[in-house]
Amino acid sequence: MPGSICRRFPARAMRLLAAAVSLAALASCSSAGYYWQSVHGHLSLMNAARPIEELLADPALAADLRPKLEQARRIRAFAVSELALPDNASYHRYSDLKRRAAVWNVAAAPPDSLTLKRWCFPVVGCVGYRGYYDEAEARALAAQLERDEGLEVRVYGIPAYSTLGWLNWAGGDPLLSTFIRYPEGELARMIFHELSHQVVYVHDDTMFNESYAVAVERLGVQRWLQAQASAQARREYETFDGRRRDFRRLSRDTRRELTEVYARKDELAQDPAALPALKSAAMARFRQRYAELKAKWAAAGTPFDGFDPWVAGANNAFFGIQAAYDELVPGFEALFAQVGADWPRFHAAVRELSRRPKAERQARLRALGETATAGAAVGAGTGG
Repeated sequence: MPGSICRRFPARAMRLLAAAVSLAALASCSSAGYYWQSVHGHLSLMNAARPIEELLADPALAADLRPKLEQARRIRAFAVSELALPDNASYHRYSDLKRRAAVWNVAAAPPDSLTLKRWCFPVVGCVGYRGYYDEAEARALAAQLERDEGLEVRVYGIPAYSTLGWLNWAGGDPLLSTFIRYPEGELARMIFHELSHQVVYVHDDTMFNESYAVAVERLGVQRWLQAQASAQARREYETFDGRRRDFRRLSRDTRRELTEVYARKDELAQDPAALPALKSAAMARFRQRYAELKAKWAAAGTPFDGFDPWVAGANNAFFGIQAAYDELVPGFEALFAQVGADWPRFHAAVRELSRRPKAERQARLRALGETATAGAAVGAGTGG
């Protein structure tokens, strides 16, 4: 740890070092370099955090930051009172990271599968990505995986991550400059998502964890917008989220198409060119349908090119990441409806589901989602 931090904040630095060591235990690996960047990166993030109340009392606070911190404080209180999310130390402080992402994740998958390479750590278990506080280090790992293992890779910045509540004793997860200036609905979505990881987190099941968090963010934002937001904020969110849902639907359809292609790899093994040709055709259709989506958005007066970088670099790693974040969401949303849209009952039902074997809980959620989708289709077809 840099000596300047010790000299300036001796007591605080010791607390944060202990916190960072705890984080490193969560994300440890065989590489001493990776261990150090985990410790140093999170220590820097926590050391930069200041209480929101202190910042709001500072007359030098940036004019555009003040209303966002006040809004975040209201969202945080709403998460506790209305969504039954944890009332703890997280998101009561703010860190200016002076960079565009909190962490850069590396994801990788084989050329003939959407199954992500997994990295396994104590406490959090196995996950389908590996995170770095330095983008260059993330890209170096990606290049190595591509070169040495022949994997398709994806490096992507993320605006926030959760320490799962393990560090609430040391100040908890702070609000970050990487997302604080998001539009109202997006800011609420981020806070609800990350807090949900402190409610339920299952070892070795990234899809369960992330789909649950996405369901919480979607359902929570709906309630926030209805109860707290202005008409303009609701319109802004509806527009942006509509495009996101369109894109996720397109990605999901392409993912299923690719999965069907890869399921035939033994059948196609005698012709080395067959599987790559089918894969290439599926990817071409994905890009063509994306171009059609962009044209639809433009025709509606809401042009948007924010997904362009994802589409340009789309590969198996990209589709594997997308699966983790939306595959089981319909099942969680159906479960929420099944318990009467009652938040404490919903979280309790998810905890109960998390105790079941992985295959059983995922099958249960898929069945719930399929039933809900079928019911919606019947209702639409009969005018219901």
